[in-house]
Amino acid sequence: MGKLKETFLNPILKGNPITVLVLGICSALAVTVELKGACVMALSVIVVTGVSSLIASLLRNTIPNRVRIVIQLVIVAMMVILVDQFLKAFAFAIDKQLSVYIGLIITNCIVMGRIEAFALGNKPIPSLVDGLANGLGYGLILIAVAFFRELFGSGTLFGVPVLSALGYTNNGLVILPPMALIILGLIIWAQRSVQKDLQEK
Repeated sequence: MGKLKETFLNPILKGNPITVLVLGICSALAVTVELKGACVMALSVIVVTGVSSLIASLLRNTIPNRVRIVIQLVIVAMMVILVDQFLKAFAFAIDKQLSVYIGLIITNCIVMGRIEAFALGNKPIPSLVDGLANGLGYGLILIAVAFFRELFGSGTLFGVPVLSALGYTNNGLVILPPMALIILGLIIWAQRSVQKDLQEK
């Protein structure tokens, strides 16, 4: 149980795939203009990463080494297609807003990386936990960046006006991609500073 707890907490805190490993940056910059889109993208990556790791772990002893990358791609592509079709059926507006980025989860380094680095060498339950935790770690950063971008760029949260009542004038620069990179950089700096202080203590 202690090992599962560490497997779950590490990608969220000390080994976050975005802030520590610097993976999945492109989608983190592209889908964080609004909180709603960021939340859907986060949930999509959590599901794809978790279930893909589980399936890969279940099949790990039957996958020939020379074709393992192809098998991994097939597993991830299948999960991405299922998630995309689900969104098209039940959240078409958000699916249209996210455009190609849902499909590009297939190429997300986090998904393939966790299968290669963890799922192929571990049992199904730890692999599921690892996949879900890495997806969650990714999603939390996505949501944090989207929170600041939507709040200060559009004055809203989930489309509901928040700052306009206070006389705030929307800052269009915040919703541009460079500001997403700056916010992400500040989050990375803050996390690494906190971790460094904890290590020194």
